[in-house]
Parts: sequence; C-alpha cells; structure tokens
Amino acid sequence: MADWNRGHSSVEDMLDAENKRMAENLSAKVSRLKSLAYDIDQETEDQNDYLDGMDSNFMSATGLLTGSVKRFSTMVRSSRDNRRLLCYISIGLVVVFFILYYIVIRIQR
Repeated sequence: MADWNRGHSSVEDMLDAENKRMAENLSAKVSRLKSLAYDIDQETEDQNDYLDGMDSNFMSATGLLTGSVKRFSTMVRSSRDNRRLLCYISIGLVVVFFILYYIVIRIQR
C-alpha cells in the first residue's frame, strides 16, 4: 500500500506541476491581452483627439469660406466697376491655373 501512495503522490505532483505551468501560461496570456487592451485604448484616445482637432480645423475653414462668399456676393451686387474688376480677376485666376497646370505637366515628364 505504501507503493500505491508513493505512485499516487507522484501523479499528484505531476498534475500539480502541470496545473502550475498552465496557470503561468494563462497568466502570461492575460497579461498580454491586458497590454493589448491598454494599447487599443490609447490608440482610440489619440484618434479621438486627432478627429476633434480636425473638426475644429474644418469649422475654421468653413468660417473663412463663408466670409469669403459673403464678401464676394457683396462685391458682385455692388457697382459695375466692381463687376469688371471681378471679371478680370476671374480670368486672371483661370489663366494662372492653366499656366501652373502646364508647368506641372512639363515637370512630370
């Protein structure tokens, strides 16, 4: 009977060692998942901050464009001289655009 207890004890020791090894393995995996969850949380916060900054930039650009459209509309509705000046400026901008487009195309070749 002493031999049976000794064999039984060694089986328990093997099972205990196996359980400890599996517990350590599980602990390592839990630590890794915790680290990944923390990294995901940090990345999410960074992305939210970036999007908030982008939103404020779009709002300021919208404000600038709205002001420009209002000034443009006021200039168009005013006297005939302003309309002529506006026509010259528009034609000049179109010409400058085509010149820049031509230069960029030539540089890329």
